[in-house]
Amino acid sequence: MIPVSVAIIVGVLLVAAVALAVVRIVRGPTPGDTAVAGDLIFFAFVGLVAVLALLFGIVAALDIILIATVLGFLSVLSLARLLQGGRR
Repeated sequence: MIPVSVAIIVGVLLVAAVALAVVRIVRGPTPGDTAVAGDLIFFAFVGLVAVLALLFGIVAALDIILIATVLGFLSVLSLARLLQGGRR
């Protein structure tokens, strides 16, 4: 359990990160910028779920968060390889 004030502060910062990422998606000149911003939005959502799980004491949500972060990491690796044209 974390204090409500900490959860609010973290939530506001995560929402600000998502807002800046949306700006980067709209103005991003390259596909890489758009991909990184989309990844930031995904991980901000995972962070928000983690904060809510800690706030309400939901232990099962942490397993889901772990799986989501591994899948997010693998998607970033796949996207990086795709943007490089399949080169290593």
